[in-house]
Amino acid sequence: MLRISQSLMLVAAALCGLLTPAMASPTDTTLQVRIAYLGYTPDTGPLLSNVIPEPEDAGLRGAELAITDSNSTGRFLKHSYELVTAERADSDSLLSAAQTFHTEGVRLFVVNAPAATLRQLSEALPDSLLLNAGSADDSLRRSQCLANVLHTLPSRAMLADALAQFLAVRQWTRWLLVSGPTADDQAYAEALKRAAKRFGLRIVAEKTWSFDNDQRRSAQAEMPLFTQTTEYDVVLVADERGDFGEYLPYQTWYPRPVAGTQGLTPTGWHKTVETYGAAQLQKRFEAQAKRWMNDRDFAAWIAVRSIASAVTKLRNTDAQAIRTLALSDQLPLDGFKGRKLSFRSWNGQLRQPIPLVQPRALVSNSPQEGFLHPSSELDSLGYDRPEVSCDLATTP
Repeated sequence: MLRISQSLMLVAAALCGLLTPAMASPTDTTLQVRIAYLGYTPDTGPLLSNVIPEPEDAGLRGAELAITDSNSTGRFLKHSYELVTAERADSDSLLSAAQTFHTEGVRLFVVNAPAATLRQLSEALPDSLLLNAGSADDSLRRSQCLANVLHTLPSRAMLADALAQFLAVRQWTRWLLVSGPTADDQAYAEALKRAAKRFGLRIVAEKTWSFDNDQRRSAQAEMPLFTQTTEYDVVLVADERGDFGEYLPYQTWYPRPVAGTQGLTPTGWHKTVETYGAAQLQKRFEAQAKRWMNDRDFAAWIAVRSIASAVTKLRNTDAQAIRTLALSDQLPLDGFKGRKLSFRSWNGQLRQPIPLVQPRALVSNSPQEGFLHPSSELDSLGYDRPEVSCDLATTP
């Protein structure tokens, strides 16, 4: 009886020895994905319309939420996402922080900075992929395309085209254009002029705002006289800092709507966007950031999610491979805008619908019905392939 028991024990031990390697799966290595967020936060100077300040953490909070979202799905694939951040008040300090991250092995960057700083970063980090979530500069999408940069923030041309399409549908064809004195204001005004020409609309008069006084006390007296000119259907305003544009609605010489940087505004994202699952994104963001999500937040969010989607598909974090995939048609992205989003192969701009909003309501979405395009209606917004002198798909 003892011999039988010992024999059974030996057999069991042998079976355990045979089965253990098969039953115990080898330890899978988790794929670590490190993404750097670079924020340029200069002192913008005194604003003449500063009742409701812009959030100082715009962009950063969107990137943080995207890391949370990416880890929620990534853990099933053994992908772990980490965000490292640097926010600086000058370009040199931001460049230094970026180079430190690069030395530590980071090759994927989300950048919320103006065009000049983005160019510096692109040149300093040639083996990295930078996703632009902060500059709407049109030259970056038309003639000065950077080989290692993709754009998730809409360009000024996209915003202006989205607005012009809506105004064309409403047959508000005569524009009074009022622009501020800054370089950004003038760039926005140029985008509006291009859009007017593109869609057959007419600028009947142009005026440049050159006053430096606070309009809170004098708008009712000054704005009607300032906007007195040839009759117009709508006032288009280019005031990106918000120095005077807020005081144009209800103060114009003719009783006309105001649109552009104030009034009816084209934007990449807004609190009032709620359809196609956007309400859930809004709620997650508000629970984390304790404020509304804006266009910079969304641009940073979709930038991180673009990287995560590419990593999921490729199963690696190689910056060049992610860039190549993004510029192909094999990386459709869900941006809660009712259509699959994708990057244009010629300039790296993310195709996306543009909401047209007033402060507390969504008015419309562009592209408008009837504005067709041979390949994608989304390409009726911004610079199309024939208008661009670069082609990133053929640029290594």
